[in-house]
Amino acid sequence: MAYKLSRSNTSSRTRNTTAVRGRKTANSVSLNRRKYAELLAGTLPRIIENDAELKRIAQNVEPLLDKGERRTREEEALCRLLLRLIEDYQQSYRAIPQLTPNDALVALLEARNLRQVELLPIFGSRSRISDAVNGKREISKAQARELAEFFSVSPELFI
Repeated sequence: MAYKLSRSNTSSRTRNTTAVRGRKTANSVSLNRRKYAELLAGTLPRIIENDAELKRIAQNVEPLLDKGERRTREEEALCRLLLRLIEDYQQSYRAIPQLTPNDALVALLEARNLRQVELLPIFGSRSRISDAVNGKREISKAQARELAEFFSVSPELFI
């Protein structure tokens, strides 16, 4: 099956422009490739995969942020790139606090607006629920599996 390539009716010279007050203006401001390449070579941006790389990129972006509106177009492009890399890393590697099993149980109950009594089928008595929530009693492996199923989380959270 052959596909037909579509061609725009506008020329390449006007395709990337937008009319503003009757004039044509470019959608994106062109960068000085040499200056931008020098900035990239000095920074060597890449996907951030650990805290050391995050620190290095943060040290490179700080001076650019300090410049504010005095940044050149090339510096602005580099700044946006570095901030995007930092944001992507932070989204991918969000720090999850280490919770004790009873803290995790309390957090899940609060997050879902549940009362302790709703865990009665898992623990068997109100006193056992209270002891587990308050950290006076350890959560057994069987209870951890049932809690994990109940809350749709990993059983390791309660062990």
